Amino acid sequence: MAEFETGTKGSEPDGTKVWISLWKSSRSIESHALASIASLGMSLTDFAVLEVLLHKGPLPVNTIGKKVLLTSGSITTAVDRLEEKGLVERLDSPSDRRVRIVSLTKEGARQIKVAFEEHQKHLDLAVSPLTKDEQRQLVELLKKLGQGADSLNVSRV
Repeated sequence: MAEFETGTKGSEPDGTKVWISLWKSSRSIESHALASIASLGMSLTDFAVLEVLLHKGPLPVNTIGKKVLLTSGSITTAVDRLEEKGLVERLDSPSDRRVRIVSLTKEGARQIKVAFEEHQKHLDLAVSPLTKDEQRQLVELLKKLGQGADSLNVSRV
């Protein structure tokens, strides 16, 4: 594995070094994740939509789009594609006639359960250089960092 260069060795960490380390680590893990999903014969978008439905249950189309960071047009296209494959179905909302709920079909649930288990194995391997305790610490530190950065209200580019 290539060593991540983050600047002058031995110098104190600063925002730039933290950002570069996060970015390079994220890119490396992301490449494992994307390869894992591709090896399952799914697109990242399809996997993300199915995974949200697996873990959150039936949801309105726009809610799924927000959770997987897709525009309304992109999420509609993704749901259409998954519906054509027989992996999801659209249902009327019992509480609001204007809303359509997306739900996994039995085949969709079967496929995403198998795919998610395989994907999880790939991600576990990607983070295996860290002990379970280090992984827990990292998750907490990243949450703290993200919440702190969000609270700065820096205008988004």
